[in-house]
Amino acid sequence: MMERSGMDAALLGLFLAHLATALEVPLDLPQPPTITHQSPKDYIIDPRENIVIHCEAKGRPHPSFSWTRNGTHFDIDEDPNVSMKPNSGTLVVDISRAKAEHYEFVYQCTARNKHGTAVSNNIVVRQSRSPLWSKEKADQIVISEGRSLVLRCRPPAGLPPPIIFWMDNYFQRLPQSARVSQSLNGDLYFSNVLQEDSRNDYICYARFPYTQTIQQKQPIIVKVLDLDAINDTMAAFYNDTDLFSDEPADERKPSFLIPSGPSSSMTVLRGQVLEMECIADGLPTPEISWAKVSGDLPTKRTSFLHYEKTLRIADVSESDAGEYRCTARNPLGSVHHTIRVTVKAAPYWISGAPRNLVLAPGESSVLTCRASGTPKPSVSWAMNGIPIENSPKDLSRTVEDDTIIFTDVQAGSSAVYQCNVSNDYGYLLSNAFVNVLSEPPRVLTPNNKVYQVIRNRQASMDCASFGSPLPKITWFKDSRSSTLDGDPYVLHDNGTLEIRAAQAHNSGKYTCVARNSLGILENHVYLEVKEPTRILKQPEYKVVKLGRSAVFECKVKHDPSLVPTMTWLKDDGELPDDERLIVDSDTLTINDVGESDAGVYTCIMNTTLDHDSASAELTVVERPDPPTDLELTDLKKRSVQLTWIPGDEHNSPIHKFLIQYEDSLHHRGHWHNLTEVPGSRTTAHLKLSPYIHYTFRVLALNAVDFSRPSFPSRTVETEPAAPDKNPTGVQGFGTEHDNLVISWKPLSGLHHNGPGLHYKVMWRQEVVDSDWTTVTVANNSKFVVSGTPTFVPYELKVQAVNDLGAGPEPAVAHGYSGEDLPVAAPGNVQAVLLNSTLAELHWDPVPAKLIRGHLKGYKVYYWKEHSLHKHNPHLVKSQILTFSGDHTHRRLPGLHPFSLYLFNVRVYNGKGEGPPSPNQQIVTPEGVPGAPSSLLVTNPNLDSLTLEWSPPHERNGHITGYTLRYQSVNNSNELGPVEELALPANETSLTLLNLKYSTRYRFYLNAITVRGAGPAISQEAVTVMDEAVASRQVDIATQGWFIGLMCAIALLILILLIICFIQRNKGGKYPVKEKEDAHTDPEFQPMKDDDCTFGEYSDNEDHKPLKGSRTPSNGTVKRDDSDDSLVDYGEGGDGQFNEDGSFIGQYSGKSASRGTAEGHESSEAPSPINTMNSLNSFV
Repeated sequence: MMERSGMDAALLGLFLAHLATALEVPLDLPQPPTITHQSPKDYIIDPRENIVIHCEAKGRPHPSFSWTRNGTHFDIDEDPNVSMKPNSGTLVVDISRAKAEHYEFVYQCTARNKHGTAVSNNIVVRQSRSPLWSKEKADQIVISEGRSLVLRCRPPAGLPPPIIFWMDNYFQRLPQSARVSQSLNGDLYFSNVLQEDSRNDYICYARFPYTQTIQQKQPIIVKVLDLDAINDTMAAFYNDTDLFSDEPADERKPSFLIPSGPSSSMTVLRGQVLEMECIADGLPTPEISWAKVSGDLPTKRTSFLHYEKTLRIADVSESDAGEYRCTARNPLGSVHHTIRVTVKAAPYWISGAPRNLVLAPGESSVLTCRASGTPKPSVSWAMNGIPIENSPKDLSRTVEDDTIIFTDVQAGSSAVYQCNVSNDYGYLLSNAFVNVLSEPPRVLTPNNKVYQVIRNRQASMDCASFGSPLPKITWFKDSRSSTLDGDPYVLHDNGTLEIRAAQAHNSGKYTCVARNSLGILENHVYLEVKEPTRILKQPEYKVVKLGRSAVFECKVKHDPSLVPTMTWLKDDGELPDDERLIVDSDTLTINDVGESDAGVYTCIMNTTLDHDSASAELTVVERPDPPTDLELTDLKKRSVQLTWIPGDEHNSPIHKFLIQYEDSLHHRGHWHNLTEVPGSRTTAHLKLSPYIHYTFRVLALNAVDFSRPSFPSRTVETEPAAPDKNPTGVQGFGTEHDNLVISWKPLSGLHHNGPGLHYKVMWRQEVVDSDWTTVTVANNSKFVVSGTPTFVPYELKVQAVNDLGAGPEPAVAHGYSGEDLPVAAPGNVQAVLLNSTLAELHWDPVPAKLIRGHLKGYKVYYWKEHSLHKHNPHLVKSQILTFSGDHTHRRLPGLHPFSLYLFNVRVYNGKGEGPPSPNQQIVTPEGVPGAPSSLLVTNPNLDSLTLEWSPPHERNGHITGYTLRYQSVNNSNELGPVEELALPANETSLTLLNLKYSTRYRFYLNAITVRGAGPAISQEAVTVMDEAVASRQVDIATQGWFIGLMCAIALLILILLIICFIQRNKGGKYPVKEKEDAHTDPEFQPMKDDDCTFGEYSDNEDHKPLKGSRTPSNGTVKRDDSDDSLVDYGEGGDGQFNEDGSFIGQYSGKSASRGTAEGHESSEAPSPINTMNSLNSFV
């Protein structure tokens, strides 16, 4: 027994190994048939088309096909209407000569070759049917309001069942609600009827999906009556009417119309859809709710239809069995119904259908057909279509219930095994072959295949192989140093090598090796890891005004070896074909934006391997549409209610509404702002004034702008009345010393309240108990009272009056008659010195009656009479310092020290200034002096220099001396110790001795009075460098003279090099004198030809040539021969040149007249000789 268990475990391991591989046998190898395509078990056909019953199979050799019909052999050749497709088992029935119903049978296809036989499912062929509705008389239904009603549909039984819906004569679906709904069987239920349910076109339609035909039932007429109508029409309808009730229904608690009774039961198959419904009668209309008694409803698979009346559970499983309760509830009570659900199951695979086995001779394995169902299904086996108990015996095969065990299989034992699992609710039929082969490994994945993957994503490289025995797969990378097994590699049973998160270093060449006992084979693939595509800058949310442009940016980074494609979508669809939309490499521009352009825009960057996307919303805004439907209600004498309907906001919320009015009585065509209300309100309570013909309009404001005005409202006319208010801003003032001007702000037209508006102006002196003086003023806002005393206080009143009466009692205002100039000056004026630049002035105030107006303040006139120093000039320039308000002392700043000032004080009012006070003196004491006016450095020597200066312009006293401070400053601006000298007042120059040579000094000089030292003036200077010491200086490169000298030398060398370059490019060397009769030693040349090195200077001072120039043997060059050509020194134009372009005519032995050459002016460019001569003075 233990041996048997061990064998089973071993066989199970072999089975799992073969199961995991699920090998696909190449078609060039022998294999039994496999059904690849067949018609469904329940095959409903369209009777108008040919019948096609599919049966396709593969195998080697290619299988042959045969059919059974109703369990017996079907000889196709005997039926002229039936044919079989070539190389196929598919049957085609030509129904042009036969009726489809003659071929409604159960068909089964058989595919066989020499290695086995496969069979198809039993295919039940039935034609679809759409029978006509049976004729029936449609009686009119009369029912009292509030009763329940059921309109029966009873559609004809079709194959498949029809789809039911209710419509009217105009093919419009009838409205349904919680009160009116369609049941699962197609009937129309009314929980309670209303008078609005009366109609004569309740039509039930049935649509048959296969034939695409629609049939309708006769229209049903429903008339709903109330109690009075019932009494009036009872007799008329009694004989030919189905009267459901003779009186209106009262309110009642719910009761179920469907299902009936307190409980019911139903059975549903696993995997199907469970639909339960509860429809209740009641008034008011009941509400339906659902619950599972024995547990919770499966949330993800549950939905509620038909206004909660239908509970739908998709993909039913055994866990959905149990009791469900539906509850109908209204204010009068509730009722329950329990539905007991039983779940059955047709057979279904537990771990999949049996799989084909490919075994090598001598191998063992198992074939399992494991299924479940409710009730438990039975399992039967067949081999090559014959029940296995009737098949030839095979010692290597053992059948144990749902498993066949193969042990030590032999060549030639290939076959197709059929597993049939069935119960009361269905069956499963599966073919699985056992193919016994001896085959060396072969790799089915193409060689040198290139896999591309994005970095950090999963990479899978296939090594699909076949062989018998099953090949073992190993992988290597590049140098084959070791097999690829373990992190980061995962080797799957089918040979696929997986890298969970591929990186750049994983790129390269991979080799998979397949081996079994019959051979070995390898295959190469390549992996390329690419950089991911990423959107670096995403498009951003935009709010754009209508008519403007919108630009979305979408900047992307991608692997350079991948070709990207940018696609833009709008609302997940294609962009509209509109020239306003411009797509560039990384932008989308929408010009002249319209409302239809609003939406979500998505940029998608696609490559062959990946993509990235980003979205942004475009909101198009514009000013709102004008409000509509202005309505005036609740009209009273002084108020009215205005309501309106807002216009379209255009994606920008309305902030507020502006209400304007037009007074067609006084200012027709002119609109005035009346009030504003928040954007959330659509009504306003408006206050009205008398004697106005109001017309209103409303404007809406959002973030863009105001809308256009609404259409005007109707006109509201108010009755006239006496004024409600008096003018504001009443004031009195004088423009002359003997008048009083009374002014006010006139009432606006809104406050006239009636015709004939004028003003009653009243005044009297405030200090005298006198009567009011009154005048009437119309069409003006001021009145002038003449002959008043100067600057006297008055009481004032202005009252509004119209033809219907006077306004309220006006308030008293105060004013003054006209002002005049003050007649007195401040007395007892004094000055107190606080320091040399500041004095405090004191005076007695001027009496109010002498000011003769409103006191504005005091003015101080002051001027500098002269300085107390003899060197300062006499200058008189008056200045004014104004002090607003009532003061008796003030400070006078900004005085000059050591000076004499005069000043006086004056009072001023609104009219002007009064007389000045007597002049007073201010003598300022000495102060610190200003800086010396100049400081110069002269006669700099090696260790001394002279300073010269001028006294300060602003001495501010007697100069008592000077202070000189100085210190050295090095090249890094660091300061040395300070030396200080005190100098007498009469000196203006000083020679400093014993200074350091070539040193920079900084000098500070300030003047002194008895009050102290003033600000300093500064200057810098450098002592002269000793020539004997200069040669020993180390830091010569920082001296300016040295830098200048080096620049001059560099410039001279550059000029000489340019001249040398020019003469060499002209092809000749410097001109020479004609050879003398006695030849000069050719080695005696002032400059060499080839390297332009310098020779000796000429001894001739008058015609001294430039260094390095060639000179005639007599040492002279004519300065006025500026047009000489190098050719002149040869014979005519026959001068010759060396290979390098140098002139050799002077050595040719030929001569020419020098005088001729010198006697003609040449048009050639100036000779380099003369150019150099012109530089002699520079050198």
